[in-house]
Amino acid sequence: MSGYVRHLAEQARAASLVLAGLDGEARRALIEAMAAQLDAQRDAILTANAEDLQRGQAAGLSAAMQDRLKLDPVRLAAIAAALREVAAQDDPLGTVTRRDTRPNGLVIERQRVPLGLIAMIYEARPNVTADAAALCLKAGNAVLLRGGSEARASNAAIAACLHAALRERGLPIAAVSLIEDTAREHVLELLQLSDLIDLAIPRGGESLIRFVAEHARVPVIKHYKGVCHLYVDRAADAELALNLLVDGKASRPGVCNALETLLVHRDIAADFVPRALAALTARGVQVRGCERTRALASAASVDIGEADEADYAAEYLDLIIAARVVDDLDQALAHIERFGSDHTEVIATADAATAEAFVRRTRSSAVMVNASSRFNDGGQLGLGAEIGISTTRLHAYGPMGVESLTIERFVVRGEGQVRHAESLSP
Repeated sequence: MSGYVRHLAEQARAASLVLAGLDGEARRALIEAMAAQLDAQRDAILTANAEDLQRGQAAGLSAAMQDRLKLDPVRLAAIAAALREVAAQDDPLGTVTRRDTRPNGLVIERQRVPLGLIAMIYEARPNVTADAAALCLKAGNAVLLRGGSEARASNAAIAACLHAALRERGLPIAAVSLIEDTAREHVLELLQLSDLIDLAIPRGGESLIRFVAEHARVPVIKHYKGVCHLYVDRAADAELALNLLVDGKASRPGVCNALETLLVHRDIAADFVPRALAALTARGVQVRGCERTRALASAASVDIGEADEADYAAEYLDLIIAARVVDDLDQALAHIERFGSDHTEVIATADAATAEAFVRRTRSSAVMVNASSRFNDGGQLGLGAEIGISTTRLHAYGPMGVESLTIERFVVRGEGQVRHAESLSP
């Protein structure tokens, strides 16, 4: 190992102790200053992003990756707005989540404290550079960022803004450390630093996340992929279900909360499936269906492909969707259990009992009742931004905001109590 990443991590670890000592107002002002820097340096960031996009197109970067990589004035303004929303949130540090008094008079508190140093490993998403920094700093953590080579110019431009805000306040820029050399061996070095890094969060394609999980000697929060389902129940409002389908699949297909599979109750399939196929094909979506779906498509003079098990397990990240007609709720849930990824499941139904049964019997990190899968996002769920979506059942599950970047510890307050009452006299 070169020691390059260890040196960065040692500096970031030292910076985390400085951050933990700041009060909530100081951290709020710091993140607001970072948002102001992003606004002030908009042109420089967009120029850097254009360089990344040009290089990515020449290298044959997929449409989904290019969409994740792309910044424009609207997206950049949204990043700055997300930072301000994070800044405005209540300070989580020092929050007492529980207080009990024991029979011996000890006061037992559970108190939120920072994790310490967080390593963020991500691909093609320059917004993560700013989002991760803001969330980690708000929770009193330092962050070590390793972005993908496809976004290196964008990440460097955004990191320069974050460093400028840290310098303005006399704080160590190592609190937000960017690994600018994106060589794979540096990721391996990073993942071995169990004495310095408290948590690693990979964010990107399944291959990246599996690589991190397989090589890490530090704790890892992960989700491998987003195979998200919409189940249209027999009691569904058809127009509502169509809107959920179109928004979930076609609004931005290259993201992890996009729909990948449509399940339709057999009692309404004859009416709903042709309408769904028409809405999808009008938006350029390819459909791959089961035998019953294909029969309904043929009757409606729509040509669709045949779906197999690989299609139902796929995260397409593209204008492609798998479809299946199911006999009932039980069969829909069995399908989700087999092919789902614990990310997001959606039910369209007007039957409250069916909706509650669906909620109880799905394991996913987010369950939507008559609402689009696209709402499984930290900003949309009131977190300001997210550092990632966890489908790992550890201390965080679902979109991870500021609170998910803290842990609870015990603080015990006493008046001289001892566990064993021994006499100190001779």
